[in-house]
Amino acid sequence: MRRSFIALATAALLLGACSEPPKTSTRTAQAVTVTPKAGSPLTASGKVRIALLLPLSGRAAPIGQAMQQAAEMALFDSGAKELALSAYDSGDSADMAIEAYRKARLDGAALVLGPLYGTSASALGPLVNQGGMNVVAFSNDEQVAQRGVWIMGIAAPQQVRRVVDHALEAGIRRFATFTPQTSYGQQMARTLATYVTARGGTVVGGEFFDANGGDIAAQARQLAASAKGEGGKVAVLVPVAPPLLSTALASLAVNGLDGRAIQLIGTGVWDFPGVGAETMLRGAWYAAPDPAKRADFERRFVSTYGRPPHRLATLAYDGVGLAGHLARLKPGGDFSAEAITNPNGWSGVDGIFRFLPDGRSERALAVIEIQGDRGVVVSPAPTTFAGQPTN
Repeated sequence: MRRSFIALATAALLLGACSEPPKTSTRTAQAVTVTPKAGSPLTASGKVRIALLLPLSGRAAPIGQAMQQAAEMALFDSGAKELALSAYDSGDSADMAIEAYRKARLDGAALVLGPLYGTSASALGPLVNQGGMNVVAFSNDEQVAQRGVWIMGIAAPQQVRRVVDHALEAGIRRFATFTPQTSYGQQMARTLATYVTARGGTVVGGEFFDANGGDIAAQARQLAASAKGEGGKVAVLVPVAPPLLSTALASLAVNGLDGRAIQLIGTGVWDFPGVGAETMLRGAWYAAPDPAKRADFERRFVSTYGRPPHRLATLAYDGVGLAGHLARLKPGGDFSAEAITNPNGWSGVDGIFRFLPDGRSERALAVIEIQGDRGVVVSPAPTTFAGQPTN
């Protein structure tokens, strides 16, 4: 085990109720003012202070620990001698994230990486607008994105658009959705319908089913009736994770909608070990970062820490890489909005990415086909954003 070079701000561990869920904040961020007497963004040795806001306590503490370790690994791998990282506990609530941000501000941080939760990231917006440090959050919720608070997570709408593009290139023109009756499922269905229509395809059906699995067979029958007809194969989006995934696939198969009759397409919720055990998914497509680059990261993480990393650990690793690039742009670093939103983007374990002025991010994703017990890239991720319009 290598010695940690990340200083844990232990005082932040005492702030707030750790067990509080992300959406139970009782205080508005507007009521908190940024302390004007911030510390220097440079240490005595000239390193740039970078803050990591991670859930180091509460229900997501194991994720936070893995992300902290990935950030530490990035320092060693990149040789980023310009950076001095400090970790602050953002816990399970927006209140704790606000307090962690204020502490990082007092300590003189030049940039904040994190927090993980979208609600916590959103709560930091007013503080950034009051003159605080810019934030690169690990959330993938595009609804909380704003100038000054960029989201780094892999947003699901991008995954839908990428896999739809691949289906269209393969000659499929008819699409349908089979999604849970949740905010996520509704967003995926809306994204597909809007994008398919804009690209000249046809949405032939869409069904929402109980997220607890109730009466899912009835919804599958209705979808089967809608999907029948002339016009070629139908691509059906099923953005469902285990354990409900097996039930959803079985209900489609019973109604004649298996991999031979339709083209199953999905999102990153299928990006889990052993996905090929779902035999109905053989031949299915989903969009995600190229797994080959992540596999190398995972091997090195296991070699260093003796256990596999959490899937989100790559965000912290790439975030530190981004901070290192920004620190080298000029003496003292450049962490401005203009620098962060460089249209050429940045490169990381999860491929190239770039930030948009409105706080969203774009990812270059591969399309992966499930073959046997593994996923195979059938459409590589782009290696440059040159000539690509923003979505």
